[in-house]
Amino acid sequence: MSKKIHLYHHDDCLLHEPGAYHPENPGRLRAVTSKLHDSMMGLNLEWIEAEAGNNEQVLLAHDTAMLHEVLATAPDEGHASLDGDTIMSPHSLEAAMKALGAACGGVDALMTDRIANVFCLTRPPGHHATPDHAMGFCIFNHMAVAALYAQQRFGLERIAIVDFDVHHGNGTQDIMRGRSGQLYISSHQSPHYPGTGSVKENLGHNIFNLPLPAGTGHDEYTSLFNARIMPELEEFKPQLLLVSAGFDAHRLDPLGGLEFTEATYFWLGQTLASVAKKHGGGKLLSVLEGGYNLDVLGQSVAAYLEGTLSVV
Repeated sequence: MSKKIHLYHHDDCLLHEPGAYHPENPGRLRAVTSKLHDSMMGLNLEWIEAEAGNNEQVLLAHDTAMLHEVLATAPDEGHASLDGDTIMSPHSLEAAMKALGAACGGVDALMTDRIANVFCLTRPPGHHATPDHAMGFCIFNHMAVAALYAQQRFGLERIAIVDFDVHHGNGTQDIMRGRSGQLYISSHQSPHYPGTGSVKENLGHNIFNLPLPAGTGHDEYTSLFNARIMPELEEFKPQLLLVSAGFDAHRLDPLGGLEFTEATYFWLGQTLASVAKKHGGGKLLSVLEGGYNLDVLGQSVAAYLEGTLSVV
């Protein structure tokens, strides 16, 4: 099995253009790609062009009416809004389908033992998309689809999603809530957009939220993660670990108020890869969510990936 990180990407993800001043813009992928190519990380990456997902995969997590709304909204020219923050351009549907296909393709590769570590360098992000509507820059919920796809196709009994984006993944929580064999864990700033993710929403060994006050930094976060999140993962023993990897908790990100650093992301990569190795034979799939400071996004992603490779 290859030790390299298999990085799923597609140029279509650069063609989603929500507007000149929108924070979720193609420059995000360019910044990460440039950093990875310019660093020693490039030697540890195998770049794989993602295939498109399909409507059947979308419907694992989303209502038929929601899919039809997205298809009907996709414009031939100009822009069209799914909500106030979620804007489609003529190639947005292709980008969203490639992001979906990357996540499902990564699951296939992991579960057939060809590889052990996948990172999906795709956009738009997905964790705010709920069963019945797109929101928060997100069109389809790639991570929820990947989890349900893995469960349906490969019969896994225990799949965990860990989400460390600065924003709560309300859509992933809504989709996964009450589903047997699925655990959703989110650490996020609170109060903050979208206003969900309190501990009152926790549900047994299915939903676990760790709200963080603004200003939470590396030492406090890693301590809380070890004390609160690790016991949940250790008890659940995931056969497959999926990660909603948002990098907008960085101290310099304009859309958040947490104080993470590159050291935090290295630690997260190392810690989550260790969990995957212990309980799932190393099977780890991460999908890019947020991260909007282009000066630090690339190095944050690189630090996370380096952390995953440090586990031997």
